[in-house]
Amino acid sequence: MATAASTEAMQLDQRGVGLDGDNAQFLSFILAGEHYGIDILRVQEIKGWTPVTRVPQTPQHMKGVLNLRGTVVPIVDMRMRFSLEEIEYTPLTVVIVMSVKSDTGERLVGIVVDAVSDVLNVPAENIKPTPDFGDKVSTEFINGLASVDDKMVMLLDVDQLFNTNELPAEEILEQVK
Repeated sequence: MATAASTEAMQLDQRGVGLDGDNAQFLSFILAGEHYGIDILRVQEIKGWTPVTRVPQTPQHMKGVLNLRGTVVPIVDMRMRFSLEEIEYTPLTVVIVMSVKSDTGERLVGIVVDAVSDVLNVPAENIKPTPDFGDKVSTEFINGLASVDDKMVMLLDVDQLFNTNELPAEEILEQVK
């Protein structure tokens, strides 16, 4: 993982992705055998799965909330968010806590993934645009695709993935606290 000194030295590209020199850095994770990446500068913490408090009338993929050192963090199961097969959590199942920006400000969100894979240093020129699948397939939350060690990694735009309509309102989270 990036050290504090190396994180401070990073710059942002036009998409807001962390660049270290000419390389973009991503934390990669696995869901149903597929590899995904999120901007390393958005990652706040990685923790093992622990049970969460369910919030009534939230979407099925919203597992609940977790009190993380006084901050109530919504937890989203990415398998369910992407309509993948639901599985039992294992010792490899982790929650990635990350910062998400919206019109109302910045907030923390946790995502449940099958496993964390690696920190990837991807040359900016190796990030390819998202293919056009037409109007019926929503891909606005994918920043691009990178080929790393003979595997394709989908690079996610967490701000698009978790828009403000998707997450519980701050008032609801405060009531759970």
